[in-house]
Amino acid sequence: MNLKKVFKNNEAWIKKQLATSESYFEDLGKGQTPELLYIGCSDSRVTAEDLMGLGPGEAFVHRNIANMVSGIDLNAMSVVEYAVSHLKVNHVVVCGHYGCGGVKAAMQSADLGVLNGWLRNIRDVYRIHKLELNAITDQEKKYERLVELNVKEQCVNLIKTAAVQKAYRDRDLQVHGWVFDIHTGKLIDLKIDFEKYLHDIMEIYHLD
Repeated sequence: MNLKKVFKNNEAWIKKQLATSESYFEDLGKGQTPELLYIGCSDSRVTAEDLMGLGPGEAFVHRNIANMVSGIDLNAMSVVEYAVSHLKVNHVVVCGHYGCGGVKAAMQSADLGVLNGWLRNIRDVYRIHKLELNAITDQEKKYERLVELNVKEQCVNLIKTAAVQKAYRDRDLQVHGWVFDIHTGKLIDLKIDFEKYLHDIMEIYHLD
């Protein structure tokens, strides 16, 4: 990659924004009031704002390998706390994608060094749903189903947090699970039953 091209692209982008609104950057500097927190994968092909058709200031974004939400990941938990408790987002989205390298790596019996600890979280998802997954004989379909189940489990992990529980109680915050079909460009709503999962886990994870 020619990095000089990046700065030329930046100059062109600035001109484009100013042509739309002379106060574009002045307005941008006044602060952010995003409606949603988007938790997605770090995959370079899956750019959050582009696939949702949103611009700067419209989504608070956190990305990591395989869109994980781990209670011991200080980075992810800080993002959730800030977005939910301080920015007051009304929607939290976990978005996975077909063709996810992290999920595929977790399906392999291989030592991947420092990645082992991270991928173990996805392998735990496989363990929880192994009866369903092992019944799928087509490897590609099994792979795609694990992508979906991983999104579901990360939504459940979000629902376990005090910030999300309090925001649901106080202003009806909603958690959503999506998958981006990298082969078609479509966003798929997995229609996670947020209230059902919240009800199911409250006996143990009731924190508010």
